[in-house]
Amino acid sequence: MVSTEELRKIFLLQDLTDGMLERMIPQLRALRFSEREILFEEGSKAENFYMLKKGKILLEVEISDQLTISLGSIKSGYSFGWSALLSAPSYTSRAVCAEPSDAFAIRGEKLRDILEGDPRMGYRVMGLAAKILKNRVERRTGQLLKAIANHPDMKRLLDLPSDDEMSTG
Repeated sequence: MVSTEELRKIFLLQDLTDGMLERMIPQLRALRFSEREILFEEGSKAENFYMLKKGKILLEVEISDQLTISLGSIKSGYSFGWSALLSAPSYTSRAVCAEPSDAFAIRGEKLRDILEGDPRMGYRVMGLAAKILKNRVERRTGQLLKAIANHPDMKRLLDLPSDDEMSTG
């Protein structure tokens, strides 16, 4: 059985009381995954929300048959499978284990029911979820801007003289 002490190590749950955590425990499943095991595929039905107890998970998107892009990695204490929590119809990436991993899983609909049943708990969890997702968006935006700035075509465009320089020259 999952303990409140184990759940307290999950960033998303760190502000919850013991009573709040205890309401979640009956709905949680402790899972163990092996290296290179795929937890879900991009486009598959988003049913489970995961909280990583130990290990490392990679989030990937297949751009073509020859190209897979890594969106990032999930470290111990962090969560993934947000589509299930947000009641989205499908996952937006593939989750694959980079190393043997232990996680807690909860059906998205069950977690939403628990959070809706206790608005204080829902507010705390969604506040931390917003913070986590904001950080991810900022990090990925920075990565995208860096990739664009380093693209050879963009470097050439960025070196062009400004409109003012062209009109005076």
